Amino acid sequence: MAELPGCCRPCATCLLCLYSCRWISAKKEKRKGLRTTKCDCSWFLFLFCVFLFTLVWLYFAIVILNDFHNFNEFIFKQRKLWLDWSLVLLVPSSEVSLFFLQVLALSLQLCGEPLKLHWVHKVRVMAPWPWILGMGLWILGTGLGWRWLTLPLPPQATGPFLHIGLVGGMTFLAWPLATSLRLPTGLKVFLLLVYCAVMIALYLAPLMITSPCIMEENQLPPKPALVGHRGAPMQPATRMIRVCSFASADGVPFLMHDEKLTRTTNVQAVFPERASLNSTAFNWTDLQQLDAGSWFLERRPFSTVKSLSAGDRKQASKQKIPSLEQVLEAAKQSNISIMFDLRPENHTDYQSFVNATLDAILQSGIPLQQILWLPDGFREQVKQQVPGVQQVYGRKRLQNEKEPLLHVNLPYQDMSSEEIRQYRQDNISVNLYVVNQPWLFSVLWCAGVSSVTTNACQVLKEMKHPIWLLPSSTYLMIWIVADCVSFLTILWAFLLVKGGCGAPWCLVCTQTQRYQLLVPISGLRSWESSPVQLLSEGEVYGRGAFITRLQLKIWPDPSSSCWMP
Repeated sequence: MAELPGCCRPCATCLLCLYSCRWISAKKEKRKGLRTTKCDCSWFLFLFCVFLFTLVWLYFAIVILNDFHNFNEFIFKQRKLWLDWSLVLLVPSSEVSLFFLQVLALSLQLCGEPLKLHWVHKVRVMAPWPWILGMGLWILGTGLGWRWLTLPLPPQATGPFLHIGLVGGMTFLAWPLATSLRLPTGLKVFLLLVYCAVMIALYLAPLMITSPCIMEENQLPPKPALVGHRGAPMQPATRMIRVCSFASADGVPFLMHDEKLTRTTNVQAVFPERASLNSTAFNWTDLQQLDAGSWFLERRPFSTVKSLSAGDRKQASKQKIPSLEQVLEAAKQSNISIMFDLRPENHTDYQSFVNATLDAILQSGIPLQQILWLPDGFREQVKQQVPGVQQVYGRKRLQNEKEPLLHVNLPYQDMSSEEIRQYRQDNISVNLYVVNQPWLFSVLWCAGVSSVTTNACQVLKEMKHPIWLLPSSTYLMIWIVADCVSFLTILWAFLLVKGGCGAPWCLVCTQTQRYQLLVPISGLRSWESSPVQLLSEGEVYGRGAFITRLQLKIWPDPSSSCWMP
């Protein structure tokens, strides 16, 4: 291994120590036998692949945080265990050490140092893999994975910035790739072809990137209205709430999300022998004996629980299951609309549930235009008995629709930006659920959605503008500049190595007033010295093989006798 001059030697030694856990001095005799083997190259390639996989995993883990509350509920129904699974999935994907090791490996490659990965680092690289693979297969097996992996919206939210980041990362790899051209011809050609194909694909990727947030400022649609999910706080910014309604065995409509009571009440303590029954099997007197508030403080399904005051916590711990009559009265006083679903639709007494719900609505005296009816069962009966109620459909419009739809309520995954724009042009109100993250809210805002159902009213109501908005001309300029800079950088890296310079020039002081310009040749394997003389204003002329004129900067300070380029 060739010796590096000046300050490069201590830096290379430190890098080798961190990567290989071996402190080796600069003396050649102590470095004999320390070479990069095929096994070391395999570990370097594996580390690089794991690093890329971790970035992709972390990207999707952050994206699907929007739906993790639903995922937590799903796991509770399957395993009867409540846990914030977002932390479980993010922990193995937050391997910051992988990024650190990858930077060390690339730095050692640039310095021409051996890639001897220590066994401790190998264990750290391998340790999360069984967990990540197991969790990934388990998520796919639950039936929810396809909803996340086929999600079309994240590229629309991050596409332009993800493109620039990928171009920058691949451009950075040009230097280690150029210095590794001493490989066998077949492998060298293969690597170059793959690299060129990837770079061409990245350069042309913006042709495939479509984002509703690429628009002019004056084209931005109005901010979507917020619909509080499951009776989210009735704040001034929330003019509508969405709830799920059931009917007790004695015909009293009440609010509950789950069909069973085990997750949100203490039914197992009060009625242990009936805990597995559906909530509709209990009469209203039994339901009023249950504690429906303590679980919220104990399990903390939302991060906002910790912000509650002592008084709010005391009030929450005393909550009972609310009746539909109580909710209608509160909505009437606050002038808030209610969109509710009536469950379960497959119940044998579902028609009696519908009748009891309609009676409660009419008796409450709430203006009928504040009621949005979502259930499909007995919809025609509802239209006849309460014609003033707004009808909301949980499906897209049909080609031969007899009656035009005015309101639709769908999962946000089920509608593309183009469909949202088309519905908006046709004066169809679109409500999408459940939208909790600002990035997702920004994309739907730019697409022109009418309203979103959310658990995060306190966050989204503070947004005055989408997270980002780019005019098409600005994005085109960014695209062209990024691609041109990347291409020129890659060209410079390969030409520099081909010319014999595998690293920047290094100028070191001699005992006289003259200087030595050390020019690396043959890819950092040897060095050639050329005498140069400092003339004026930091300009240097030399007779080296590759240097004719070089602009210098003083390092580390003007009083130093050493000069670095």
